[in-house]
Amino acid sequence: MQIYNFLSCVLLCVVSLSSLANVSVGVRPNYQIELLAPSVLKSRLKSCEHKPMKGQSFAIGHRGAPLQFPEHTRESYIAAAKMGAGALECDVTFTKDAQLVCRHSQCDLHATTDILLQPSLAKTCRQPFESYNEQTGQAASALCCTSDITVDEFLTLKGKMDGVNPKAKTPAEFVQGTEKWRTDLYAQTGTLMTHKQSIQLFQSLDVKMVPELKQPMVEMPFFGLTQTQYATMLFNEYQQAGVKWQDVWLQSFQFSDIEFWLAHPTIPAEQIVWLDERYEQAEFNANDPSTWQPSMQQLAQAGLKNLAPPIWVLVQLSEQGEIIPSAYALAAKKAGLNLIAWSFERSPPRGAMWYYQSVQSAIRHSGDKLVVLDVLAQQVGVKAVFSDWPATAAYYANCLDLTGL
Repeated sequence: MQIYNFLSCVLLCVVSLSSLANVSVGVRPNYQIELLAPSVLKSRLKSCEHKPMKGQSFAIGHRGAPLQFPEHTRESYIAAAKMGAGALECDVTFTKDAQLVCRHSQCDLHATTDILLQPSLAKTCRQPFESYNEQTGQAASALCCTSDITVDEFLTLKGKMDGVNPKAKTPAEFVQGTEKWRTDLYAQTGTLMTHKQSIQLFQSLDVKMVPELKQPMVEMPFFGLTQTQYATMLFNEYQQAGVKWQDVWLQSFQFSDIEFWLAHPTIPAEQIVWLDERYEQAEFNANDPSTWQPSMQQLAQAGLKNLAPPIWVLVQLSEQGEIIPSAYALAAKKAGLNLIAWSFERSPPRGAMWYYQSVQSAIRHSGDKLVVLDVLAQQVGVKAVFSDWPATAAYYANCLDLTGL
């Protein structure tokens, strides 16, 4: 562990602020702009082709840059910052010895790491690998959790692109599950990180920090660790690292976590974000305020300042088929709530588009997603957007001079 920490420090020192001073958004933004039909937006965006780019916190690296890099890895975070993400997200969960680490879910190691290829650690999985059953059609499966291994064991794992092969007969086949619209070109290495290590890296990259406290998938208290202690550990690690409150945004889907942070005397309410999943309520309709419980006004009265729903909740189609703000978006703004949207560049270029479902008929190609981004920024007025490939959002923010978080 001491050797790992020493090497980690050496690597972090190599990533200096000067090396990230010149942002490179690459060719994707221009490709998407060219797909747009002639419009004022297209002309405006094309006019910025040669404009110097810098990191913008309007663009949040969602788990880093997981469209092409293994999520929540050092490599993914650095890539996101290099392409202009001015804020980075570490989803936070905990290990068996109650250490905080960056993972999207407490129990996703089988899909995001090589744990099944390490026999000694594969034995710790709460559900061992089971191969595809041709007779019954039962998909291959496994379930491996951070809470079943120590932090030292966690750090021996290598991150991979998220995904599994449901028809796998062996663990080696099972971990080969990258979607066709992503790539394994940059998955040769995938350095996992503790939460503290992510803070150190983000400080060296000079970006804002957007941690999410993940819902435990084990019964709490966990070996004495209560939910309150878990939520306290999260912000304590920022304070211990000397991070200023204006540089960190605490997130959770669980409103009980939000209430705990809002009541804490040292945490500014402006730095707390509720990830809104009221859309999971059966009766939810983004254009019917009676289906939102609690109401926007009640959220504001509770002290909430920042609300983060998925993109599709914030937009709708007009009778003329134009993309416009939803009633939800207008009500949130009227109540004085700041909005953050998720997640740009997470849907495949074609086919099922969960994140754009309310305007899907208006999305013919990935270029049209720039129209959605423009509506989110100019009409909805979002402060920032999460993105799996933040270069496009960073290009847009630079072009339109958006400050972000």
